[in-house]
Amino acid sequence: MSEKHIVRMAELEIDPTRLDAYRALLAEEIEASIRLEEGVLSLNAVTIKDKPHQIRILEVYASQEAYEAHLKTPHFLKYKQQTADMVVSLTLIDVEPIIMRGKP
Repeated sequence: MSEKHIVRMAELEIDPTRLDAYRALLAEEIEASIRLEEGVLSLNAVTIKDKPHQIRILEVYASQEAYEAHLKTPHFLKYKQQTADMVVSLTLIDVEPIIMRGKP
């Protein structure tokens, strides 16, 4: 992992009555980001066990510029606009990777 990579953890709480709609929009946004943006290296979303309305997203970007470009893409802006009334809370946490590995 390069020192210039940006790694963030997003902690979200979603309105439980809107969870299915939120998850569909999140999946659409993540798929588009990975497919269309070279600087989006990985986006992984999980829920807290037995609390499906609490979602965590681990985000890895190639650089600060890639992160800032991501925030301006049509697919991200669509996701933000269409999920705004579904998100009860959002906390973005900058994190320092200790070790991150995966298989291609």
